[in-house]
Amino acid sequence: MDIHEYQAKTLLREFGVVSPAFALIESSGELSSGAEMLSSKPSVIKVQVHAGKRGKAGGVKLARSREEVLSHVKSLLGMKICNEQTGPKGMVAHKLMITEAVDIVREFYMSIIIDSKLAKAVMIVSPQGGMEIEEIAKSPEKILKIPITAKGTIRSFHLLRLVNFMGWKGAVAEQGKALACSLAKAFIKTDASMIEINPLVETAQGTLSALDVKMSIDDNALFRQPQIAALYDPSQISPQEAEAKIYGLAYVALDGNIGCIVNGAGLAMATVDMLHLRGGKAANFLDVGGGASQEQVGAALQMIVAEPKVKGILINIFGGIMNCETLALGIQMAAKSLKKNIPIVVRMEGTNVEKGKEILATSGVAMTVADSLPEAVDTIISYVAE
Repeated sequence: MDIHEYQAKTLLREFGVVSPAFALIESSGELSSGAEMLSSKPSVIKVQVHAGKRGKAGGVKLARSREEVLSHVKSLLGMKICNEQTGPKGMVAHKLMITEAVDIVREFYMSIIIDSKLAKAVMIVSPQGGMEIEEIAKSPEKILKIPITAKGTIRSFHLLRLVNFMGWKGAVAEQGKALACSLAKAFIKTDASMIEINPLVETAQGTLSALDVKMSIDDNALFRQPQIAALYDPSQISPQEAEAKIYGLAYVALDGNIGCIVNGAGLAMATVDMLHLRGGKAANFLDVGGGASQEQVGAALQMIVAEPKVKGILINIFGGIMNCETLALGIQMAAKSLKKNIPIVVRMEGTNVEKGKEILATSGVAMTVADSLPEAVDTIISYVAE
């Protein structure tokens, strides 16, 4: 789960990560007391959306007076940010953050991610930060990776290597060590999957400050992070993804016309791949999970049918943890209430498969039951092409 910059900075401050003073703006009509105070001096107004490169998209503005702040607030509230990170539909800014402007001496980069090859958290740093970090990262000599222990600590010799690599000396070096340790601790304690500070800056006052922060939390750990889970903002994802989240489903919109309902991420990806390999195009990735209920299966089918671009539905289920009888009952329940006449092809295997097929055959709902995935894929493609 992604969270907004102002939320990430608030969280990280609890772990000692320094950032410039900021306040939230949610209305163009009235500024909060914190925003009023910041507007009396040079400040920066930033749209709050779950995407990077906001500056390049025009979502970050410098203001030198209260009048400029109000002008920028009017233009930025409701602004849609569109780039490769948001997708063509973009993300709308319903909130803004006003933060004090700082005198920057140098810019750096610092982040933590999970390295799947090492199976551990890794800190990534560079003595060059800012908007062109993707280009900088193409030069391996400009990037340093430091391992983080499972307890959220960094070994002393790794800290020494880090400050030398970043070119930090004296008081700044000590701040850098403390910052790295604080970020590592925050990463583990919040069950984060990614924390990025870009840029991390050295100010004219000799302070290291997190100028811009992005943070993502592991969805599977949100049950033990209720305070962070409450920061979820459904306005930053599509209506379909928001609805899917309510039912505990994983949904990603694609640009095809064949809706897919599958259990398990690996099987879902294989299904989408086979559709494309055989000339079809998936309209979505929808994973109902290994133990979906009748209600979840029914909700998934209703969601797919509601998409105007969907001309046919492919349901591909392997009944391991999930019972094929449960699947069939869910399909039957939802299909009977569909207001749209649309071809449905079902392929199922596994636990209680014969019982599931029997339920579908006697459901009174027009659908095709295939014996194999290639057969199911070819059948739905032929239906859609008619």
